Amino acid sequence: MFRPKLPTMPQPTGIVTPPAVVVEPTTITPGTPPSAPIAPAPVSSRPTVQLTPGTALALVGGGTAVVLVVGAVLVSMLLAVAVTAASVAVCAVVLRSLLASDAKRR
Repeated sequence: MFRPKLPTMPQPTGIVTPPAVVVEPTTITPGTPPSAPIAPAPVSSRPTVQLTPGTALALVGGGTAVVLVVGAVLVSMLLAVAVTAASVAVCAVVLRSLLASDAKRR
């Protein structure tokens, strides 16, 4: 029940032979013009990125800085929400006490 069931690989049915390659000899006759030259492959205009140890270290440092900044922003937002909730709770307690003391006086 707790063991995964792995599918079995299907076995080939019959004799498997690679396709035969037929090589036909060609003759070169002198005096015939050569075929059209093959055009070189187009060169990409985009530069290639080469990752050296210095750039890898810079990437790691930049990533660490981003994680720390984002973490600090999220923690400060959470702290702001907590401070706001605490102040609202204090205000609620003060208002309740004022209203209760006002009701006792009457």
